[in-house]
Amino acid sequence: MSLAEIRHRIAQAEAKAGRAPGAVTLIAVSKQQPEHRIEAVLREGHRDFGENRVQEAAGRWPALRERYDDIALHLIGPLQTNKARQAMELAQAIHSVDRPRLAQTLARLADELGHCPELFVQVNTGEEPQKAGVLPAEADGFVADCRALGLPVVGLMCIPPVDEAPSLHFALLAKIAARNGLDGLSMGMSGDFEQAIALGATHVRVGSAIFGARPG
Repeated sequence: MSLAEIRHRIAQAEAKAGRAPGAVTLIAVSKQQPEHRIEAVLREGHRDFGENRVQEAAGRWPALRERYDDIALHLIGPLQTNKARQAMELAQAIHSVDRPRLAQTLARLADELGHCPELFVQVNTGEEPQKAGVLPAEADGFVADCRALGLPVVGLMCIPPVDEAPSLHFALLAKIAARNGLDGLSMGMSGDFEQAIALGATHVRVGSAIFGARPG
C-alpha cells in the first residue's frame, strides 16, 4: 500500500467523521525499517515519523535531518528514565509517558534544557499486565500530577489488546481525554486507523502499510 493511498484513506475517514481536512497527523512508524525505505517516504514529502527505541532513533535521524528539513520525530515506545534526556533532545513528541518517575525526570530535564517535547500519557485501556501505561482509573490523577509538574501534556495514547474490538478502547480513551480537557488522541494503527479517526484520533501510527513488512 502506498503512502498516497494511506493519505487518501485518512482524508476519506476525516470527511466521513465530519472532521476538518488535515485534522489527523499520520505518523509513519519507521522502527526497524531500512534507511532506503525511510528516504523514499521522505522524498514524497512526509515528515512525521515514529520510533520505538531511543537508541535506534539516535543512530538514524540526526543524519537524515541534515538532508531533510522539518522532520518531526515521535517517540512511541516505552521510555526508560536513563534515556529521557536523549529522547528530549531528539523527539518533538513523546507518546509513552506512563509512570510518576518518568514524569518527574522529564520535568527536571525540561527545567534544565529549557524545552520539552509535546507529551502524551499512555493509558493501558485493556489493563493488560504485560503492557505499559497507567490504568484507566488512575489516568485522571496522573494527568493532574503531570500538569502540576509543569509538563506539556497534550493528549493520551493507547494500544488496544489484539483480541478485543479496538473501537471500545478508542472510545474509552476519548472519554478520558475529554474529561481532562485534552485534545490529542494518539490511537489507531495500520489495521484500524479509520475506526480511530471516527472516534476522534488526532494522531495515527502506521508502519507496515506504508513501508512493507520489516526485514526479518
